[in-house]
Amino acid sequence: MPFILPELEAARELQDLGCAALRVMASPVASGRGIVDPTRIREVIEHSDIPVIVEGGLGSAKHVALAMELGAAATLINTALVRAGEPLKMARAMRYAAIAGRLAFESGPMAEAPAA
Repeated sequence: MPFILPELEAARELQDLGCAALRVMASPVASGRGIVDPTRIREVIEHSDIPVIVEGGLGSAKHVALAMELGAAATLINTALVRAGEPLKMARAMRYAAIAGRLAFESGPMAEAPAA
């Protein structure tokens, strides 16, 4: 399963070659920076007919929730768990964040309105 930058053309080419899924980089691996370009991640997800897994630099539960809200099929977490003060609690937090983000994606976001 290829691990790519969030580039739509590369994602399309790999899908056309028969890849069953794509792993898309949110930010540099082990950086904890989260999703640095959510627009490009969302674009890859929206234009892919195969599952997109977001990984790389996901250092907190909010990063996982955002990835899932963008429509990711899954996230891949490693360093955030290994470096957490309490890895099992962090794993639980990541799980709940993934569930919450997916539910938010499936429910559809509220449209932005002008300030009252």
